[in-house]
Amino acid sequence: MSTYLVFGATGTVGRRVVERLVLAGAAVRATSRRPHAAGLPRGVEVITPDLRDLGDVEGAFLMWPFHSAEPAPALVGALRRHTGRVVFMTGGGVLPGLAPEEQPSPVARWHATVERLIERSGLEWTVLSPSSFMANTLWWSEQIRAGDEVRGAYGSLAMTPIHEDDIAAVAVRTLTGPGHAGRRHTLTGPEVLTQAEQVEVIGRAIGRPLRWRELPPREERARLLADPSFPAGFVDELLAGYAAMAAAPPPAVTTTVADLTGRPAATLFDWAAGHAARFGAERR
Repeated sequence: MSTYLVFGATGTVGRRVVERLVLAGAAVRATSRRPHAAGLPRGVEVITPDLRDLGDVEGAFLMWPFHSAEPAPALVGALRRHTGRVVFMTGGGVLPGLAPEEQPSPVARWHATVERLIERSGLEWTVLSPSSFMANTLWWSEQIRAGDEVRGAYGSLAMTPIHEDDIAAVAVRTLTGPGHAGRRHTLTGPEVLTQAEQVEVIGRAIGRPLRWRELPPREERARLLADPSFPAGFVDELLAGYAAMAAAPPPAVTTTVADLTGRPAATLFDWAAGHAARFGAERR
């Protein structure tokens, strides 16, 4: 039985990677800063992310949990000592082909730096580049529970939201199967939706009409800064990123999820229906 290492195993995607590996009959070693509270499937070995003692594994799934690229050399070095294969879930809107210092945002620069280190490490590597997670719409859940509108800036911003389980399905396929070494897979959901359209889709899924209320960027900035649950240091970066994305051409839908898993990527409607209770509605 092959053993696979999963970083960020209690996160939105990592937990699903663990669950899918277990269902596939693999042994799983998962990292968590609080192993006793991880709540992962029975039989999963949960360890603290100690780079000195990861144990030898067939392959590793890595998402970047840090707010800089500073730990990257040590982490990539540890992977080289303990495995021959890594699947890295990048983020931050990394633009392929650009050097880290040329990337459009700090988050993109961190992820691009990690990508470069992995690609030059001698490891067999695959990069997964997913679009925005459908789970990100839960940022609106408090507003939706309180009323029938979502307030925000850049309602015309187009995205291709993806179900986190589709990312996990591709991660497990590339981690455990052949033919993905040295490849970058761009993952999207099945449709292009603006933020305003996403709100409308969620409304249909939960059986309650919802609408988007556009705010000027300065009002949205003030709203986010007043939200204790939102990291203040990320507000300006988020809004700047949204402004740039809104000014760019709409993103393209890829068929990578279907090509690699044999089934279509899930729709936002289906995702929202499955999370209806989180938005203040009973599951339909």
